[in-house]
Amino acid sequence: MVLDRPVLGILLMLGFCVMAPMGDALAKLLGGQIDVAALVAIRMSVQVLLLLPVVWWLGLSLAPAFGRIRLITIRSVLHMGGIGMMFLSLRYLPLADAVAIAFVMPFIMLLLGRFVLNEEVGSRRLLACCVGFIGTLLVMQPSFAEVGWPALLPVGVAFDFAFFMLVTRQLAKDVDAVVLQLISGVIACALLVPLILVFAPFGTPGFRVTVPAPEAWWLVFAMGALGTGAHLLMTWSLRFAPASTLAPMQYLEIPVAALLGWLIFRDFPNGLALFGIGVTVAAGLYIIYREQKLNRRSPQSLPADIPVE
Repeated sequence: MVLDRPVLGILLMLGFCVMAPMGDALAKLLGGQIDVAALVAIRMSVQVLLLLPVVWWLGLSLAPAFGRIRLITIRSVLHMGGIGMMFLSLRYLPLADAVAIAFVMPFIMLLLGRFVLNEEVGSRRLLACCVGFIGTLLVMQPSFAEVGWPALLPVGVAFDFAFFMLVTRQLAKDVDAVVLQLISGVIACALLVPLILVFAPFGTPGFRVTVPAPEAWWLVFAMGALGTGAHLLMTWSLRFAPASTLAPMQYLEIPVAALLGWLIFRDFPNGLALFGIGVTVAAGLYIIYREQKLNRRSPQSLPADIPVE
């Protein structure tokens, strides 16, 4: 049994909040050179290359994963879809806007828990969900006016990863997190590479294959390494601190994304988007506060979910 070490858990989550937007920023930089399917395939390939020696070094068994292979395959497809939509959205949207819009996911998770899983969700949290959605719409409005439908892609990411979290919750009890990530990466590559080989010769948008400039290869590897490392930091942080402690911290992704967007792309949310980000963060933090209060009343309650990058 791993004892709670909240300071270590917080430090690991801080690492996630920095690494995840950095990986997205590199994906945005590479978006003009590599098409989406190839970019996702590279991201998953690097994940496999990095985690294979980790699994071997730790002596982790793959047997539990093979027993849940159908559910892991569904999770892999959801993971690919979410990453693909996020990478595509970054071609059109400022980094901070895309990240902030995707933070509608905690509200979707709460609504899925209420209407799909029949979990008890009070009227205050439902009202906070509505406020959060309004904040997200305020962030989307300037982007939608400028680029049109691509502004909806981060909402698709949020829905995708909400279902991804539900599936992951089912798998987390039986499969080690590192093994789960390794097998998911292998499945993703096995599904994506044949599709790229089939559609690339026809020049199908999204599946075209181009060779990036030689100086871009370190960015390609760094993108995959940051995405993999961020996810593992988030997973490990939950071993040392409760989700209710760590969940508010993930909103630090938004200012980190805004800073990276300004430093690298000279993009920064306008006044309306900044106000919408504030509304979204406030609504999300209120929901987390209510979850913590209810968890104190009922020790058997499940902790709040943390979005996965």
